[in-house]
Amino acid sequence: MEDVEFLIVGCGPAGAQAAREAARQGIETIVLEKDAVVGAKRVCAAGLRPGFCKTFDLPRELIHFDTPRMALFDEEGTCHAFPVGPAHTTTREELDGTMAELALQAGAQLRTQSLYRKHRVGRDSTTVEYADLQSGQHKQIRARNVFFATGATARLDTDEQLAFPKWEDGLLTCYQYRLYLARPAEPIAYQTLELHYFRAANGRQIVAWMFPKRDHLTVGLGVMGKMPGKELRAELKGFQARVAPRLYPGIASRIKEEGHLLYGGRPRPSIVSGSLMVGGTAAGLVDATNGEGIFEAAMSGRLAADAVATHPNAPNRAAQRYNAGVKGRFYARLKHRDTLMRFLERRPRRFGVLFEQLATTPRFAEILQREDSYLPIIDRFYLYGQALKFAKNAIRA
Repeated sequence: MEDVEFLIVGCGPAGAQAAREAARQGIETIVLEKDAVVGAKRVCAAGLRPGFCKTFDLPRELIHFDTPRMALFDEEGTCHAFPVGPAHTTTREELDGTMAELALQAGAQLRTQSLYRKHRVGRDSTTVEYADLQSGQHKQIRARNVFFATGATARLDTDEQLAFPKWEDGLLTCYQYRLYLARPAEPIAYQTLELHYFRAANGRQIVAWMFPKRDHLTVGLGVMGKMPGKELRAELKGFQARVAPRLYPGIASRIKEEGHLLYGGRPRPSIVSGSLMVGGTAAGLVDATNGEGIFEAAMSGRLAADAVATHPNAPNRAAQRYNAGVKGRFYARLKHRDTLMRFLERRPRRFGVLFEQLATTPRFAEILQREDSYLPIIDRFYLYGQALKFAKNAIRA
């Protein structure tokens, strides 16, 4: 039996940031990662909010483009554009790999090809069993605090406190192309994050995207729940046909196909159980309206490390501090975004109403890019006014 102060399961933005910041503060930390190479199998458009690298002390070299423009396309294909941050683009293999390397440099241990199997809670610690995929052996680690950062595929139903029967209702099936073009696309493609909202052939809501990367364009889509592979491929092929004439007309490309699960529902009601903590996408910290969750994931890792460092000998108190920090900072906003998305989906014309309001009201768009907890009271009242304006126009749509 091996003992450690802080055990992290999963080395995405949540797990890697937790490991880095805990190790920096002298906490003995081990990270279990199921893949052989961190980030290599993670599929994501990887759009980062303005200032992400500065917030988490990451090197600017991992950023591909600083995109100053957001373009939202409604059901009719009408474009509603407005300035952003600028926002950034990267790939998950670069982002996650860099964050993992920084955690190692800070003193954390990283064990790849280590597949979490189960855990059991004891009086003063939790024992985690995992499979060492290299040796084929089952191993155990006993930890004072455990942080689950296992992404959208999180399976936590064995813990009654963490179980969330509606979790699978919020899963999205995502499918995307990496388009390696024979020559550069139109200049506007490298200045814009595009999000498209439309109905699939079977009537289900689709959120699609085009993000520029250093050597390719990411073109993909997500749909709530499961969709047969043939239908999913047809939807993406149709979406690419819509985007291509505008951004890369007649340009030959090599395509790499990728698929993954994302989460797009309400956050998990309970994210702590005793000394156990859940963060990132596994906690449901994903914006239902646009799929953004990397910032929330990394910040949940920071809050977990802070909680363990603040209460090194009181794991339950650490978990409660983490719970209060995450819920106080993110839950109200994420619940509101989920409610908004369901409201828009019931009558898709409402997407155009909201997008037009964002495009024609720069202050409204700018404030929505900031965190609620940091808004001064005057901006809060302004948002309430804009929300009432939208509700009035949306009901008429």
